[in-house]
Amino acid sequence: MAFVITSPCMNEKSGECVDVCPVDCIEEGEDQFYINPNTCIDCGMCVMQCPVAAIVEEFDLTPEDEQFLQKAEQFFEKR
Repeated sequence: MAFVITSPCMNEKSGECVDVCPVDCIEEGEDQFYINPNTCIDCGMCVMQCPVAAIVEEFDLTPEDEQFLQKAEQFFEKR
């Protein structure tokens, strides 16, 4: 499992999550930040720092937020 950054990040994009991630798995994309699902260790540090509650656990994604996991996977495939 991994954490996923959802739509509230697109409006805020503040980046506190990047500073606290112990494995540096969060990167800035053009429209939002993304968590690498293959690197995330599920520590939850990013969740506590997000000012807009944009970060959720993968298994807690709503059907409409599933697209954000796919966006993250596609973002990191290009790297």
